[in-house]
Amino acid sequence: QVTLVESGGGLVQAGGSLRLSCAASTGTFSQYVMGWFRQAPGKEREFVAAISWRTDNTFYGDSVKGRFTISRDNAKSTAYLQMDGLKPEDTAVYYCAAAGPHSDYVSIFPADFGSWGQGTQVTVSS
Repeated sequence: QVTLVESGGGLVQAGGSLRLSCAASTGTFSQYVMGWFRQAPGKEREFVAAISWRTDNTFYGDSVKGRFTISRDNAKSTAYLQMDGLKPEDTAVYYCAAAGPHSDYVSIFPADFGSWGQGTQVTVSS
């Protein structure tokens, strides 16, 4: 289990940008797959993005591809989600998650991530 703390959420106008951060409390951060998910009221938790631990390969949900960028800084034990071109439908609570260590694959399913942050609210006004 890894303790994850998200920050950077807030209120932004459509077309704007936000950068979410996820700080992890582990010295082996580099060995974890990191993911971002979101959940809007009344909807299921949705995969947003993930980054592998070995090659830093990145994966995105179809609804955010080309607008969001996931990255990681292993020296700071922190993952990031840069969100550009935000739309009102991006409004949700955003969660950081970790899978591993040494996960053999990058999953898009919440059940495959063993550690979760508390979430940070992102609201996009039209």
